[in-house]
Amino acid sequence: MPLAMKAGPVARQAPRLHGLKTSPRLNQENTMHQMSDMQSCIDECLRCYQTCLGMAMNHCLEQGGKHVEPGHMRIMMACAEICRTSAHFMLIGTPHHKHTCRECAEICEECARSCEQVGDMQDCVDQCRRCAESCRRMAA
Repeated sequence: MPLAMKAGPVARQAPRLHGLKTSPRLNQENTMHQMSDMQSCIDECLRCYQTCLGMAMNHCLEQGGKHVEPGHMRIMMACAEICRTSAHFMLIGTPHHKHTCRECAEICEECARSCEQVGDMQDCVDQCRRCAESCRRMAA
């Protein structure tokens, strides 16, 4: 029976980790570690999605100026979307999450640089960098 993991008010099933041997004695610790890493990455991706989308639609639109320049808004929307997609791929248990996580890490780093250049967006910079690091580990 899969472990149920709590995410806010809704419980969800643990993602199926493809390619892992399921011998209880030999791989239980490794499997639990990988599930923990994956859950951590899902959480970071969802936080980054929420942060980028929220900052773009609220903070940036209200600030105007360089906060709403097309290049900056595009990378923020791209970051939010790839984070959502990477979390989704991990949740559905497809091994293709490695591809989306690799791209997610790259886009998150680019978004962090853009937010840093624009200024007054440290929450977004920090979250993007945390997500990028977590996604790099999942893509390895």
